[in-house]
Amino acid sequence: MAAFLLGAVLLIVQPQIVPSTPAINSKAETSQSVQRELLKKTSQKNDFKENIHSNGSCRQLPQTIIIGVRKGGTRALLEMLSLHPDIAAAETEVHFFDWEDHYRNGLQWYVNQMPFSYPHQITVEKTPAYFTSPKVPERVYNMNQSIRLLLILRDPSERVLSDYTQVFYNHMQKHKPYPSIEQFLIKDGELNVDYKAINRSLYYIHMQNWLKYFPLDHIHIVDGDKLIKDPFPEIEKVERFLKLSPQINASNFYFNKTKGFYCLRDSGRERCLHESKGRAHPQVDTWLLEKLHEYFHEPNKKFFELVGRTFDWH
Repeated sequence: MAAFLLGAVLLIVQPQIVPSTPAINSKAETSQSVQRELLKKTSQKNDFKENIHSNGSCRQLPQTIIIGVRKGGTRALLEMLSLHPDIAAAETEVHFFDWEDHYRNGLQWYVNQMPFSYPHQITVEKTPAYFTSPKVPERVYNMNQSIRLLLILRDPSERVLSDYTQVFYNHMQKHKPYPSIEQFLIKDGELNVDYKAINRSLYYIHMQNWLKYFPLDHIHIVDGDKLIKDPFPEIEKVERFLKLSPQINASNFYFNKTKGFYCLRDSGRERCLHESKGRAHPQVDTWLLEKLHEYFHEPNKKFFELVGRTFDWH
């Protein structure tokens, strides 16, 4: 099996079979026929025909991946992007490139997780853990070195608080106790820089890993803080990056005063993100917040220099 998988990876690396991106209708260079050949050569099962629908649609490898970051707003970004008729989005986080059990299943398994889409559509999947997983950039590159990547980031300090909040509520729903955020953030009277949530917010470290394989113009960074406050301008930028026709407009968004954030309006139907989104952060002492802001000052500066862009972070 190990020899077979090695052979599959080597086949993917060959330039003549690497699908280019983004998708079809002049915004894409990847053809379904090329993907079919690639999948036939990497499939462990003879199930490729199951990915072709009688109506002309088929499952295909994604031409765009939302790679992160965790608690940066990836679900909101995917839902907003799905307003565009030329987008076909995977419903769940696939975790193909970061979970070994999934990755060993091969590309055929991966494409089986994708939605059916038409030739003119771009298939998108999102898995926030990709951004901080060291093995993922090379694996994505081996699948498609021309793929378009979306990265949504928030103020690192706010992301840390959101990270904790998600885990806290997950424990509460299971009626399991969970320590206060101070117990994670403070160690021996100082900021606990070994806390995983803090490491996930060191964006420049993870970005360096991605830039080893992809040029910066293949990675579009969405400002997650601005997406929350005023989503339409950020989505316009994503449309341009993916070379999509401008189909999403300001009327697709409306502010829900009850929830305290923007919801979506699609063909007269209104929908909001799940109640798990937009939860209030825990109250944290001012001095501890200042510790977080101080700690992230230099890493943020390095990130700004790396991407040639600044963000309104503390």
